[in-house]
Amino acid sequence: MWWIILIILAVLIVAGIIIVGGRRAREAQLENKREEAGELRRQADQQASAAGQRASVAEEQAQQAEKERAEAEEARKRANEIDPDVDDN
Repeated sequence: MWWIILIILAVLIVAGIIIVGGRRAREAQLENKREEAGELRRQADQQASAAGQRASVAEEQAQQAEKERAEAEEARKRANEIDPDVDDN
C-alpha cells in the first residue's frame, strides 16, 4: 500500500518538474524574442536616421542645382542681349 503512495508522489514530483521546466523554457524563449525585437528596432532607427540624412543632402543638392540653373539662365539672357546676331523678338 505504501508503494502506491510513493508512485503517486513520484508522479506528482515529475509533473511538477515538467511544468516548471516548461515555464522556464517559455520565459527564455520570450526573452530571446524581446532581445531580437529590440535589435530590429535599433536597426530600424539607424536606417531611418541615415535615410533622413540622405534626404537632407538631396534637398540641399536640389536647391543648389536650382540656383545654378537660374544663374545659367541669367547668363544666357545676358549673352543674348550682347550678341548682335540674336533677335529680341
